[in-house]
Amino acid sequence: MRLRTPRPLAVDTLIAVAMAVVAVLLSRESRSQGWPELDARAYVLVALAHLPVALRGRWPLAVFGAVEAAAVVYVSLGYWPVVSTFGSMLALYTVASVRPPRTALACAACMAGVWVYAGVVSDSPSMASVVGQALLYTSVLVWFGQLARRSAELTRRLRAEQAERARRAVAEERGRIARELHDVVAHHMSVISVQSGLARFVFDSDPGKARGALGTIADTSGEALEELRRMLHVLREEDPSAPERAPMPTLARLTDLLDRVRVGGLPVDLTVEGTGRPLPPGVELCAYRVVQEALTNALKHAGPAQAHVELRYSTHELSVRITDDGEGVNPDRVPTGTGHGLIGMRERAKLYGGTISVGPRAEGGYQVHLTLPASASDARRGDDRTR
Repeated sequence: MRLRTPRPLAVDTLIAVAMAVVAVLLSRESRSQGWPELDARAYVLVALAHLPVALRGRWPLAVFGAVEAAAVVYVSLGYWPVVSTFGSMLALYTVASVRPPRTALACAACMAGVWVYAGVVSDSPSMASVVGQALLYTSVLVWFGQLARRSAELTRRLRAEQAERARRAVAEERGRIARELHDVVAHHMSVISVQSGLARFVFDSDPGKARGALGTIADTSGEALEELRRMLHVLREEDPSAPERAPMPTLARLTDLLDRVRVGGLPVDLTVEGTGRPLPPGVELCAYRVVQEALTNALKHAGPAQAHVELRYSTHELSVRITDDGEGVNPDRVPTGTGHGLIGMRERAKLYGGTISVGPRAEGGYQVHLTLPASASDARRGDDRTR
């Protein structure tokens, strides 16, 4: 795998020029070190051994080959070898940072061979020191280059994982919004559909009842628009100019929901056992949505029926039971269905640590039974019991 870390060309150009300037300044010490002074030809070779590193980000192997070739010619002409080493060292590090270890080691061996060649050409009295330096410097450069390569690869993977998590979060949020829209639209549209059919049926024979149905349609559509505005606000909640959103529905608004269902044509009564008390907002929203979905299904599929909603408050949990005595099992209401409604109810219950059962009753009709922990500590206690 090839990894490249893009760098601005201007930065690499400045580095190359700086190294060439340092090499030229160092070359003035050649005579004091026992080497001949540099002439015009030598300065050209020094430039060729350093300036190409400006392109190391684009062609690392080609740049390494170019500076090494210039260094070999420079050493072969008898000039001080140290002056030509800076460019090749940086080029080797660059190769090690963007190429696999095998390629980096091959380049390191090439650079070490040039250093040993320089020692042989100059009749160095301490070849062991030259070989040791060649091995040490090339090993260090390859080591740090490979560290940089692994760091860049790790950064790339982390960014990919972050992008994947962001995509999953977006997908989950879309699913949540789809369930919310289903809960809002399906219930209100069911009531509107029933009432519009009633209004059309009695429009001539009973104008008063038709006006009542139209009033119910107006009220229901207004509530649907209110909840849709709230959801749209969630989608643009970072917009400071957005108006304040309406509160999330809670069990305190359950009677309004039941009134709409009764007007829609499904008689329904409510029983509350235990002492009612405020619960966490998420728990109340979950219970409200499950009641809404269950009654909407009964309104659409149960036929002539009567429904009953039972809330039971206990110390550590809330139990919600919705039953009807309608036609019984309908393919659209089977628990194995793939509609958003049943999926949404199950996912809501799971999200808040609860359980839900959906299915026909033995005595006829249909039942939805939801149990939710009354608090986060109760949810943890329940998880501990199931382990």
